[in-house]
Amino acid sequence: MHIKEIFARKKLTLSFEVFPPKQQGSLDALPQKIKALADLKPDFISVTCGAGGSTKDQTLEVSNMVAQNGTASLTHLTCVNSSKEKISQTMQELKAAGIQNVLALRGDIPQGMTEEQATLGGYKHADELTAVLKKEGFCVGGACYPEGHPESANRIEDIELLKKKVDAGADFLTTQMFFDNDMLYSFLYRLEAAGIHLPVLAGIMPITAVTQIPKMIKLSNAFIPRKLLAICDRFGDSPEALRQAGIAYATDQIIDLISNGIRGVHLYTMNKPEIAQAIMENVNDIIGACNK
Repeated sequence: MHIKEIFARKKLTLSFEVFPPKQQGSLDALPQKIKALADLKPDFISVTCGAGGSTKDQTLEVSNMVAQNGTASLTHLTCVNSSKEKISQTMQELKAAGIQNVLALRGDIPQGMTEEQATLGGYKHADELTAVLKKEGFCVGGACYPEGHPESANRIEDIELLKKKVDAGADFLTTQMFFDNDMLYSFLYRLEAAGIHLPVLAGIMPITAVTQIPKMIKLSNAFIPRKLLAICDRFGDSPEALRQAGIAYATDQIIDLISNGIRGVHLYTMNKPEIAQAIMENVNDIIGACNK
């Protein structure tokens, strides 16, 4: 099923994200984790590529695991380190596997490479990839950054570049993680002003380890509110306490977002179904009430 069809029939969607581990042993353990996530009844599960497309070959395998559990998958496809011919081949493989939904991304530039080197012979930006995927009949999602892409000169340029993805045919948008809901609300106002009216999925990342924070800031350009910093400072030496506090913080974010009419919640699970389950226990009835 196309994800855009899910948006057409539901007021609020729930989705999770998983990634193919770099170690084969971890991949062997993934089917059980995916089943645990699928048992929570998300509308779809998103499957990433590693940095620089490092796990591209496993992305299709993991997407098939998702489908085997009766859940729609959103397969990530990146421009970096892929020629146009390779991307064309990948699209045919996705079609053959019955995958209908793709998140079109430029992808992170591998360390030591320039953007020109990483996209040589292929597509340089996600809007180009979006247009090609739409011609092939896929439902296409686009990534967006509530606080601006780290490489954008400013927020005006960031919205202009995002509009190119929308004009190329993107069906919905998924945000990078953010930890201050006001940042998302401000972003949504800017989208409306730019004439962008697609469904936007709010990307929520439960912080369960202090070591996650520097990486999250680098990936998403996210502002870390004082409240969350205080939680990490107070409970950083107690993994169990930080896990509980991180789940509570993410729960508060989600309840506030739903109360303010967000169309979808996208949970970055970090391949930890127990975290997703704990959050769902807190909001399951709230999500159910929204879709009555």
